[in-house]
Amino acid sequence: MGFGITVKVEGPYALFCRPEMKAERVSYDVITPSAARGIIEACYYKPAIRWVIDRIHVLNEIRFDNIRRNEVENVISGSNVLKAIKGKPVDLHQYSSLERQQRASMLLRDVAYVIEAHFELTDKAGPEDTAEKHYNIVLRRLRKGQCYYQPYLGNRELAAYIELLEGEIPASYYRNTEKDLGWMLWDLDYRNDRKPLFYRPVMKDGIIEVPDLLKEGGAS
Repeated sequence: MGFGITVKVEGPYALFCRPEMKAERVSYDVITPSAARGIIEACYYKPAIRWVIDRIHVLNEIRFDNIRRNEVENVISGSNVLKAIKGKPVDLHQYSSLERQQRASMLLRDVAYVIEAHFELTDKAGPEDTAEKHYNIVLRRLRKGQCYYQPYLGNRELAAYIELLEGEIPASYYRNTEKDLGWMLWDLDYRNDRKPLFYRPVMKDGIIEVPDLLKEGGAS
C-alpha cells in the first residue's frame, strides 16, 4: 500500500456512461473507478506515479434525471489531422450548426462521493521521485484547490467540486443496506491496447471496496 489520500467530490449532475448504450447516454448508478481516478489526476498527475482507487463512499441518494442535450454528429477526422501536420491543405473545422443533433441522456442528480485512493511509484520514476515528495505535493495542491484542468463527473460539461477530506467521513444515505450494482467498467488497461476491464461492485453501508484489477489480472 502506498501513500493515501481521502477526497470529497460532489456536483449537481453526473454522467458515467454505460458502454452498452450506443444511441442514448445512460449513467451507471455510481461513479466508476476510472472516473474517480480521472478526477484525482486532474489535480495531480505524474508518469512517475499510478493512482489506485481503494474505496468509494456514496453519500447521497441515487437519483436520476432525463434531459436532452445538443451534440454534434461527428468528430474531426484523425487522418485529416495527420495530413495537416504534414502540411497538406485540409479543413479541420467542425460546423456545429450543420451537424447538431439532440440526444437523450439519463444523468445522476446531486451526487456526492468520498474517494479513498493511494498512489504507487511506476517504472518511470527516477531517483528524485520519492513517495514522500509526491505525497506532500498532492496534499499541498488539494488544500489550495489547484488543478491542471477542471475535474468533471463523467462529461466535461458536468463540473466536479473536490476537496481534501482530513476529518471524519460523512455518513452515507445507504448505511445499514447492501446493494449489488451489477457489472461496471473498472478502467482501461493501457498496457494491453486499452482493453476494458469490468468488475461487479457491491455497496455495503454506502461503501464500495474497489479491487486493483491490474494486479489481480482480471475482473473479480
